Amino acid sequence: MLLALLAALLFGLNAPLSKLLLSGISPMFMVAFLYLGAGLGMLALHFLTGEGTTEAPLSRGELPWTLSMILLDVLAPFLLMWGLRLTSAANASLLFNFEMAATSLIAWLCFHEAVGRRMWCSIVVITAASILLSLDASSSGAWSFSGGSLLVLAACGCWGMENNCTRNMSEKSPAQIVIVKGFGSGGTAFLLALLFGDPFPESFVPVVLSLLLGFVAYGLSIFCYVKAQRHLGASRTSACYAAAPFMGVLLSVVILHELPGRIFLFSAALMACGVWLAVREKHRHVHQHEFLKHNHAHLHDDLHHNHVHDPPVRGWHTHEHVHEPCVHVHGHTPDIHHRHSH
Repeated sequence: MLLALLAALLFGLNAPLSKLLLSGISPMFMVAFLYLGAGLGMLALHFLTGEGTTEAPLSRGELPWTLSMILLDVLAPFLLMWGLRLTSAANASLLFNFEMAATSLIAWLCFHEAVGRRMWCSIVVITAASILLSLDASSSGAWSFSGGSLLVLAACGCWGMENNCTRNMSEKSPAQIVIVKGFGSGGTAFLLALLFGDPFPESFVPVVLSLLLGFVAYGLSIFCYVKAQRHLGASRTSACYAAAPFMGVLLSVVILHELPGRIFLFSAALMACGVWLAVREKHRHVHQHEFLKHNHAHLHDDLHHNHVHDPPVRGWHTHEHVHEPCVHVHGHTPDIHHRHSH
């Protein structure tokens, strides 16, 4: 949960700082440099920290999820950057909470991840708050949906699907996932920007700042997110990640001086209630583990990794290992060992 919260705080920098940088760079080039910054930064950390020696590498089996992740990671931030030009950074930051609802719904519908009553209530509350934030009042008093807010919600939907693609890769090296995501999505966005004739930034200052922002808000954030998702599952990780919008709102007020109105404050209160409901959900029942063979980084201090090494191994390590069938009861999340049906 601490990793998920750290990921949220780092990503909270995204909306307010991206809005500042968009004055000197086109949305598609912005997406390219954000992801290339994430890829370059994580590649350097990967070699400096030796993270690859304790984590399982990506394999050919993850190729469909990898390609889907890259495409969605081009579309989602492009929709966000486009939306940021039409709405405030604070409004966009708070709307990021819809990503949690979208992630949970997709995890339930497509991957049969368990969603309890508190989580359902959370989804309803956050969706209602997102609808409120998306409404604009005209001078005649009529209400309509804000184009900028709808674009941000569409981006959240894409990220919700991308989170579930990453969920199916979460047992593998988080750094490698970010590196592939960064160079794959960043390179694709860069080529699209050139193809569509977007003007290249006149100054290298916004380019360098975008690369740095990408390393922090996308690279380090996604690295922590994938690590957390391995243990918490898609929906619960996104629940903790919902701290990011509030960080973004705070920075938008401090940096951009965007003062919120009454509807915004009411929606923020609803969002906070929705996040609290999601974090409070508990899940415990008798469950059966089928025979499982897989490869991921693990310790021998839990209920599931009781195989024997000769000589004994301590600390984090990775190798292909087997889980024998068993039946037991304990509190758990939809992690890589608990994706059973209900």
